[in-house]
Amino acid sequence: MLELLGESNVAALVGLVGGIMLGLAARLGRFCTLGAIEDILYAGSTVRMRMWGIAIGTAIAGSFALMQMGLLDARAASYLQFGWVPWASVVGGLVFGYGMALAGNCGFGALARLGGGDLRSFVIVLVMGLAAYVAISGPLANLRVLAFPVRPLDPGETVPGIAHYIEHLTGLSAPTFGIALGLIVIAAMFTSPEMRKARMKAVWSVVAGLAVVVGWGGTQWIANTGFAAIPVESHTYSAPLGDTILYLMTASGTSLNFGVGSVAGVLAGAFIGSALKGHFRWEACEDPRELKRQIGGAVLMGFGAVIAFGCSIGQGLSGFSVLYVGAPVTFLAIMAGAAFGLRQLISGFQPAE
Repeated sequence: MLELLGESNVAALVGLVGGIMLGLAARLGRFCTLGAIEDILYAGSTVRMRMWGIAIGTAIAGSFALMQMGLLDARAASYLQFGWVPWASVVGGLVFGYGMALAGNCGFGALARLGGGDLRSFVIVLVMGLAAYVAISGPLANLRVLAFPVRPLDPGETVPGIAHYIEHLTGLSAPTFGIALGLIVIAAMFTSPEMRKARMKAVWSVVAGLAVVVGWGGTQWIANTGFAAIPVESHTYSAPLGDTILYLMTASGTSLNFGVGSVAGVLAGAFIGSALKGHFRWEACEDPRELKRQIGGAVLMGFGAVIAFGCSIGQGLSGFSVLYVGAPVTFLAIMAGAAFGLRQLISGFQPAE
């Protein structure tokens, strides 16, 4: 397959498969970061946040099972190749979460809505992708590097993963710890009677978690089997939005990659899911204030995701799946930023009685 299609195209295909899984989970299972936060704060429901827990537990157990079988090298995984910068996780997470509240969606959610015909999300996707590249390699890149320096790991240094720190301190195998923790997290989510009744939501949560496992396993296989320098990665939706824009503009001179395939997969999965449920319909923004808020939120999300080394999916699922030490910090910061933004929006834009 690699000889026939080429490593980069196969990586894009792996991303496409996982992206479709995530897109279907978003549309058929209502798997959504901001929605989960809104439900807890304003609807008194924990189901969608428990869905996140099931997805995280599945991703952790699956990823460490790959490590146990020798199908994933922790040192090759993108989140475990660099030293953790705590203030980057906190600042980036807060900025991303606040931007997510302003925009009404994260990058993944915007793609899922766009796949259902929401043209407002098209603006969010474009602006977030451009903002991410402004911070990665554009005018703000040097400032970002100065404020949030990233340090590659030294040879022999323990990777910045919770399971690997446990292994270093106690001798307990990292894969054994990771698999056990993942299963415990899944079991804990089903302590709620409400969650036990939501069987299909649980199924789609597992699908979302498995999409991350597919990403790790697929890109590791390509890296091991092929000759090109293919990064071992899984799903995230910040820089890949910019990658997709660049590819669409310069396809004759650039190659596909995992991220581009993942973006296309979410769009395809969301379209299929919305069509199956009869929810596909074109929508546009009619309120200039709303559009301005969404553009501002998309800019903040692009910056925040790059600073934090991942978005709500990138850190909340992919980073968590390998128990990257910064993932829970970033995810909590994203929730805090989103909670603050939602509170501000509700207080500032409540219609008059």
